[in-house]
Amino acid sequence: MKLWLTISIAVHFLLAALASIRIMSETRSPAKTFAYLLLVFFLPVAGLFIYLMVGINYRKRKLYNKKLTLNLNFYSDLRKRIFPPAGKMLKEYGGLLGDKEYVARLLLKDNLSPLSVNTNVKLLINGENKYRDLIEAMESAKDHIHLEYYIFASDETGERIAEVLMRKAREGVKVRLIYDDFGSKHMSNAFEKRLKAAGIEVYAFYKIYLILLAQRLNYRDHRKIVVIDGHTGFLGGINIANHYTNEPEYSAKNKVYWRDTHVRLEGSAVYSLQYIFLATWNFCSGQQLKADERYFPVIPAGPPPEQMVQIVSSGPDSPNSLVFLSFLAAIMTARKRIRITTPYFIPNLTLMDALKAAALAGVEIELLVPEKSDAWIIDLAAVPYYDELILAGVKVYRYKKGFVHAKSMTIDGMMSIVGTSNMDLRSFDFNFEVNAVIYGTETAEALDRTFDEDLKVSELINKEKWKKRGPFRRIQEYSMRLLSSLL
Repeated sequence: MKLWLTISIAVHFLLAALASIRIMSETRSPAKTFAYLLLVFFLPVAGLFIYLMVGINYRKRKLYNKKLTLNLNFYSDLRKRIFPPAGKMLKEYGGLLGDKEYVARLLLKDNLSPLSVNTNVKLLINGENKYRDLIEAMESAKDHIHLEYYIFASDETGERIAEVLMRKAREGVKVRLIYDDFGSKHMSNAFEKRLKAAGIEVYAFYKIYLILLAQRLNYRDHRKIVVIDGHTGFLGGINIANHYTNEPEYSAKNKVYWRDTHVRLEGSAVYSLQYIFLATWNFCSGQQLKADERYFPVIPAGPPPEQMVQIVSSGPDSPNSLVFLSFLAAIMTARKRIRITTPYFIPNLTLMDALKAAALAGVEIELLVPEKSDAWIIDLAAVPYYDELILAGVKVYRYKKGFVHAKSMTIDGMMSIVGTSNMDLRSFDFNFEVNAVIYGTETAEALDRTFDEDLKVSELINKEKWKKRGPFRRIQEYSMRLLSSLL
């Protein structure tokens, strides 16, 4: 017995040592490296199993390098014919951006985030408003409807959207749908077959054939994009499923009120959403749709802009995480106030330092998070970050009416970010995300009014009361924080 125990321990440490070499050589993030090392050494079997399933990027580099090449080749053609030169746009309109021009320059440098000066922005609060606008826009489609969703469920809400899509497809409108295979696990095979039978082209993003190949779960298409006829677009936090709406007839089984945010765009910013969709479509389908006027129709120039929009996207195929860098740059430009709403707050060290530095410099920072999210592990892991922020002077509110799933930020009442990205490591490092960066007071003020309404049903964390959390609770929280880079 002792011999078998000795052999088992020796084998474990040998495997752990070999795994450690690979972890340290292939994992870019020091925090993630440390978390994986803790797993393989202190959870003898489970740790190695978890790392082998989710830690090793078996095909990521090869797969997404190919996707990035396809994206850039596609964009090169698009930029020549559709998007105006970045320098010209900044020279003509940069003065309207004030000190937020810093963010615009960062995104323009990437060449994939052109500045749109003729786009109307409509803020859509909660699924009931998003679905109404979405159905109305789809009903008006004449040529094509493109949808890309993390979650598309075959429940009553999914059926409601599908009925419109199938009818439009039968009328001759080209309908294309990309869904994330993991996120849309509640889409039935029968539902997908009905969509295809009606003439809708449907593809799963990075299909999962065996759930045990869990490294595929790391790189998910978390985007929620709709493009209609190349001039109307939607993006934000709201997927297609019953629990994203508070309408009684569709949310009868919901246990919580769902608070979320989406935007409707009309104008040239939709070109960027179209590019993102078509690049992903070509990757998923193997087709080679071109950047022609069918998908990028001429949009007449409007009056001098009151608001300007940039679409920023990133993912495992991006050399830089522009979603993260845009958050960071926006925080760095703040002079008066930052207001953040996010359902999951697991920031990296750089973002934490930027928020603390801004707070210590006198910027008023308010962070709104759920009192209870749909992931208790993340709730625990987030708490130590609140401790640090509160100590620096940040006001942290917990939403009590239900679950706040909105992902938004306003800076100084004149700049907004709304989209699909949570303020967490998974959104920054693993997921394909897309946000709208909106320069101007109209959307920022509307988001601030919504934030004020949300605060009425939220509780400010009291610093003194917060300190009295029991030792067992603190152990749980800080234990989960050690693993936060893996969540």
